Amino acid sequence: MERKISTPSLLLLIVLVGFPQISETIYTPSLPDIADHLHASSNVIQLTLSIYFLGFALGVFCWGRLSDSIGRRPALLWGILVYGAGSLGCTLSDSAEWLLASRFLQAFGASTGSVVTQTILRESIDGARRHAVFAQISAALAFTPAIGPLIGGWIDQGFGFRAVFIVLVVMSGAIFIYTFVSLPETKVTAATKIHTLAVAKRLVADRRIWAFGFLIGATNGILFSYYAEAPFIFIEFFQMKPGLFGFLGIFVAMASIFGAMLSKKLLTRLQAERIILIGSMVTTLGAACLMGLALCKMAPSMPFLALMDACIFILLLGIGMAIPNCLSLALIHYKDVLGTAGAIFGLGYYLVVSLITSGMSYLHNGSLLTMPMYFLVLAVIMALVSHRLASHERRYEPFSGT
Repeated sequence: MERKISTPSLLLLIVLVGFPQISETIYTPSLPDIADHLHASSNVIQLTLSIYFLGFALGVFCWGRLSDSIGRRPALLWGILVYGAGSLGCTLSDSAEWLLASRFLQAFGASTGSVVTQTILRESIDGARRHAVFAQISAALAFTPAIGPLIGGWIDQGFGFRAVFIVLVVMSGAIFIYTFVSLPETKVTAATKIHTLAVAKRLVADRRIWAFGFLIGATNGILFSYYAEAPFIFIEFFQMKPGLFGFLGIFVAMASIFGAMLSKKLLTRLQAERIILIGSMVTTLGAACLMGLALCKMAPSMPFLALMDACIFILLLGIGMAIPNCLSLALIHYKDVLGTAGAIFGLGYYLVVSLITSGMSYLHNGSLLTMPMYFLVLAVIMALVSHRLASHERRYEPFSGT
């Protein structure tokens, strides 16, 4: 007789999905400081974000596959230990190369929180309720990228950038204990031999997977490219203190929260694919407004800062609408191989995130125009892909109201 799936608490799920995002952004206010102390260029230091997603992509594949073999709980616990080791390496880094290697290891371990937790959600919750839960978690997680710069900015301002990484070491220990005590095993079926190549062929042949992979990669790529470029814009151009920059992140995060909440509300009237299209169009509007503002070449001032924040708010509002629905719909036809499919799918879209954030690092030149132009190109492609998805793919999962 098959055992009933035990779903962990919502708080634990938020912690497990959220700590990789905090780890990604907590040190972003320190980027100019790190570049100065390690005698490295801004472009090289920005690569610590893109290499994070490279490690994350490979980790997603490995932990997703491993979770099918040894279970969800052990995969999460081992991943958190690896994450703690990488965080310690970041603390001890005395060169850009060492920091890059440590960030890779940190991300490799942190990725277990993303892929395994999403697998737990997909295998324990079905239908419209799954969309709503993903939206709830996305709304809560919108704070995690913002909490990172807020905490990191004040720690860096008071104690230096190494103290920021010490906080992550301590956090890894606390999360390990919380997970060890509170997480039940949710994989109820016996381990079976799954042929990775066969699953990969199914995914490659599925046009929906390509569309969702690009959309998830592009939305996250835009989000974290913003966190890579924003410190140099606001701290250097607007002469903000790192601590004040952290507070700015709270305001920006409200956009993602409102986007996720709006998405949840719209699910009672619209199909998820249609909401993804609306979100992509809102993101395109925000990027276009941001580029128009940059073309005005205004001097640093409070009105200029307020207008820039408003444009970024619109851009991230659209992302907040799109992401939870993409994550919820992507693997609805792969429940028989969910861990492996999630691993391969995650590898693909996190490689897209790494590529997009690397592009931001490569293009960084100190100009206010670079980021909005880059975002506008990505947003237009997102709108085209989501339009095709909404027009031709609605038949894959009939909508049912909550």
